[in-house]
Amino acid sequence: MLPRDVISTGSLILRPPVKADAEAIVKMCDDPVTARFMPLLPRPYTREHALAYVKDAAATWHDGGAEYTITQDGRFAGSIGVRPPDHWGVTELGYLVAPWARGGGLAATAARGVTDWLFDQGVRRVELQAEVENVASLLVALRAGFREEGRRRDAKRLRDGRFADFVMFGRLRGEGAERVEPYLPFFEGGELGDGVVRLAPMAAGDAEDYHRMISDPSVTAYAVTPATTLEDDERRCRCTGYWWVSGQRVELAVRDAASGAFAGHVQLVQVAPALGQAMIGYSLAPSFRGRGFMTRAVRLLVEWAFSSTPLHRIVAGTDAGNTASQAVLERTGFLREGLHRELLPKPDGSRADDVQWAVLRPSGRSGNGAAQAAGRDPRHGAAGA
Repeated sequence: MLPRDVISTGSLILRPPVKADAEAIVKMCDDPVTARFMPLLPRPYTREHALAYVKDAAATWHDGGAEYTITQDGRFAGSIGVRPPDHWGVTELGYLVAPWARGGGLAATAARGVTDWLFDQGVRRVELQAEVENVASLLVALRAGFREEGRRRDAKRLRDGRFADFVMFGRLRGEGAERVEPYLPFFEGGELGDGVVRLAPMAAGDAEDYHRMISDPSVTAYAVTPATTLEDDERRCRCTGYWWVSGQRVELAVRDAASGAFAGHVQLVQVAPALGQAMIGYSLAPSFRGRGFMTRAVRLLVEWAFSSTPLHRIVAGTDAGNTASQAVLERTGFLREGLHRELLPKPDGSRADDVQWAVLRPSGRSGNGAAQAAGRDPRHGAAGA
């Protein structure tokens, strides 16, 4: 059984919840963001629910777990709980942050502090799970020293009835637990733009437009991956934040800045921190070709990569017959580096030559970031302009 200690970590004090917390608990749990990622919470969440939680928290302690209220400067800021450790000394923690306390790293501080305390109590392993779309929680895990250990597909049912993937993290007693920042930082302000095009992270709402674009014959003619279903592409769009946080890839929707319409897709994949290299790929919807959209999109992404990440080289591969894609690369400063003969499989069973391109970090420009993870996607640049 875990002791009912009060934990001090950073600027936070963690203590068992009390009835006086009820009003703040209601405001936290009735928040739309909380409701989105905590589907088992009642909706609406009432004072009666909060008082029942406080009562159940006492039972959690009695059963061998722990339930804490997080306070900062004496004010309620969230909650964090721990399941009773099993026979092998393994437990799992979960947390909620009140809307007024978000954005300051509070959850990561609390998660790290509770985990360290658990190790002091003899716990051997602490686990944490985060929904694949819950980017804030994914960041908490990394910043609290947890290591990613895999993805549980369709692990839990959400409030809307859909099953969602969850990412599993773990920490072991005695191992290093450094705070990890993403190798690929998020865009400042959430997107890039030049007044004509905007680049924003792909989201579930882009799935239909994306699927329609990559199913167009002019795009499939240069694709090297199998055809996908709309369900496949919706799952892909839901994973983009996770891929970005974990340093695997950046997946972006290209939008018409004037109308906001989906115009195409651009990505950084095959991120290799040891080499300081990543591959760019792109596709443009037929109705937006001939207007320079993809040239602008590639230029924006390359400039961001060299100013905001440690990447030194960005490479691309194009079908030898895809002259539109090659023109985009030439206009954005890429130089041809070589040819891979008969590398790319074609829908008719033949193979096409792959023309290799690269652009290097401008001399004197340094980027920011720390090495973390690598990912892979074999799709090459498709028709664009």
